[in-house]
Amino acid sequence: MNDFSKILNKAKELESNMKESREKIKKITAEGVSGGGNVKITLNGDNEIVEIKISKEIYNENLNILEDLIKAAHNNAKASLKSKTEEEISKLTGGLGIPGFKWPI
Repeated sequence: MNDFSKILNKAKELESNMKESREKIKKITAEGVSGGGNVKITLNGDNEIVEIKISKEIYNENLNILEDLIKAAHNNAKASLKSKTEEEISKLTGGLGIPGFKWPI
């Protein structure tokens, strides 16, 4: 029964820290780059694009190439955001490793 009490206490602690962690996660930003740094996309913790930078050097590129570079930069930013979010969740759970627990991004 002692182990169950520990789990219950940990769950209560997790619940009390959840709101604070949600706010921290919303403030996380992640940048993705592609094309040797010619395309940069920044996402916030809600997985929204907050900034796109495209260098003037690639304006004259084929539209398909530019579209691919934007997608690649977005995917790069999304992977970085996922990593940062998982790190924050790990801090929250104290490495508890709750099966199936994922932040919704």
